[in-house]
Order: sequence, then structure tokens, then C-alpha cells
Amino acid sequence: MSNLCDDMKNWPVQSSEEPGFHPVVTPEKSSCREAQIYRLNLKEGTSYTLDSGKLEMHPVLCEGAAVLSGNKDLEGTELKKYDSFYIPGGTTVVITASKDCFFYVAAAVCEGYGKTFCRKFDPSLPIGDIHQIHGEGTGRREVMFTLAPQDEASRLLCGFTWGGEGTWTSWPPHQHEEDLEEVYCYFDMPKPHFGFHVSYLKSGDVEEIMAHPVYTGTCVQAPCGYHPTVASPGTRNTYLWVLAGFSHEQRRYDLAVLDPAREKLELNAPEF
Repeated sequence: MSNLCDDMKNWPVQSSEEPGFHPVVTPEKSSCREAQIYRLNLKEGTSYTLDSGKLEMHPVLCEGAAVLSGNKDLEGTELKKYDSFYIPGGTTVVITASKDCFFYVAAAVCEGYGKTFCRKFDPSLPIGDIHQIHGEGTGRREVMFTLAPQDEASRLLCGFTWGGEGTWTSWPPHQHEEDLEEVYCYFDMPKPHFGFHVSYLKSGDVEEIMAHPVYTGTCVQAPCGYHPTVASPGTRNTYLWVLAGFSHEQRRYDLAVLDPAREKLELNAPEF
């Protein structure tokens, strides 16, 4: 337990705001071995050639605007805030900033599955496969998939979550450590706005809980254990969540295990 608790201290990583392509969560320096995160910052008028190599990659535009080129499936595609695209392994695309840009780039080992596509953000989508509402009360949040289970990919599942002001997300606490790793990538929370990303390892045991402060640019790993989050008053926790299965077969959204201690507590809660 103590080694894992020591590891938890290193689960938050503050991503770079400097121009360029920056590794944030990679197997060489992180607790996660499957889920990888990069950050791409481009000044208006500059370009970057993204080469996926052995990885599948899913860039998500968190700020700014860009145009894609150098790829027959994406040629001329214009990206605005919250738009995203996906490329499998062995694929390149040129990203040119039409405004200053900030992308989170999710990545994982490509197993030969995956089809290049772009997803335009559409908040008017009805509740369904892409646009969802989870939880209730102070745990209610809005979810929008950027890379959904029905999309062709190898290991990645990704999407946005927006909580309410000062409320919880990913509640009740859950884990999926037998099948998937996860990273929460926070944005639209400029300081002094902040929230807390909570990590604990054993059901019902909060004595060694860790609450990591989060704001724009913070990426927090969840290779194991439970990981609810909460926003400070006046702040909405806003993040891109990235799930990476340990295999293509484990690329599923229905594998979360709720903390049984919380389920028992709520089941036996007195009525007033």
C-alpha cells in the first residue's frame, strides 16, 4: 500500500504551455503503461506534422482554431474549439493554427484497428450514444464522447465531462483497474479556478486518500483505484477523460466497478 500511495503523489502532471509538442503521460516516466497523453501548443500561423508511428492518436482541440492538411481523409478540415480527430498507427497529418491552439493528444498502442475521422462538436445532439447525462443531484454531469465505443479504434475511448458549479463528477467513485487505465486532462479552469481530483485505492478506505488540486493544464493519472473529482465553488470541473484498454477486447465503456462500500452506504441510508 505504501508504495502505491507514494506513486499517487506523482499521478498529477502539469502540462507545458510552451509552443510545441510535449509528452505529459508516457510509459517511460509515468505510472500508466497504456494510456498516453501529449500536449500540442501552436501559435497562429504555425504548423506541426503529427506522425502517429506505432500509436493511435486522438487530438482534441481545447482552445483556438486549426486547419488540417497532408492527409487525404482530413484534407482541408477546419477545427474549432472542442472538435477532435482520430488517426490510427502509421498515419501523418499537418496541423496549422488559424488561431493560437491548445490540443490534448490521447494515444495508445495501435493494434491494427482504427479508421481516420473527424468529430465536430455539436452541443445540440440529443441525449444518446454521443451526448449523455450521468449521475444526479450534486453528482450530475454532462458527457460528450469524442471517441466513442462504436468508433473504430484499437484501445482508446475518450470524451468530455462538464460538472456543475462546485459539484462532484465521476460520482459515485469507481475503478476499472482490471481492464483500463484512465487520465483526466483538465482545461477551461484558469487559475484562480480550481478543483480536486481524489484518489484512493481500497474500497471504503479514505484514510490514505489524496486530493490533488487541478486547474487548466493538469493531467491526473488513474492507473488503479477510485477517482472522483469535485470543483470549488464558482468552478465547473471540465476535463477530457482518456481511457485505454489493456487490449482491444477491453476497449469497453461498461467495465467500471463502483466502490461497494459506497453502494452499501447509500443502500442503507435512512429516509427522512
